[in-house]
Amino acid sequence: MTIHRTTLEPRRILAVRERVAMTALTDFFARAFGASAAALESSGLHPAGPPVAVYVGTPGTTVDVAAGFPFTGPLTAPEGTVIVDLPSGDAVEAIHVGPYDELSVTYEAVGRELVDAGLTHTDTMFEEYLTDPDTSPDPGTWRTRIVFPLQ
Repeated sequence: MTIHRTTLEPRRILAVRERVAMTALTDFFARAFGASAAALESSGLHPAGPPVAVYVGTPGTTVDVAAGFPFTGPLTAPEGTVIVDLPSGDAVEAIHVGPYDELSVTYEAVGRELVDAGLTHTDTMFEEYLTDPDTSPDPGTWRTRIVFPLQ
């Protein structure tokens, strides 16, 4: 795994945002990604990238999360969805390869890198799901971009 600094460009996603129990994230993602994709389509737009989950604050038994798709063009959020501005500017990112239930290994490595480099991240971070499990069923090949915007 490679952890490196990057500069994020401004992007927006159309998402469903809720406070969700950590144990219910899989069900939430299925519902939120489906609703966001349908809302984009009904607005005449298409996803402008892979699905994204934005986490605000420190997860505990629940987490404040928005899940949806990036888009370009004018859009008013349809009922049940919100427009989320992804953080821009300096960030640290890593690409996790493997199943989602092993993401904690990459998170721990990024956390150590941040501490070792004396960097502080904002209270918002996000994941981009670069591999579609429906078309790549082997979890060992799944790629997830983990991004920590810096203060």
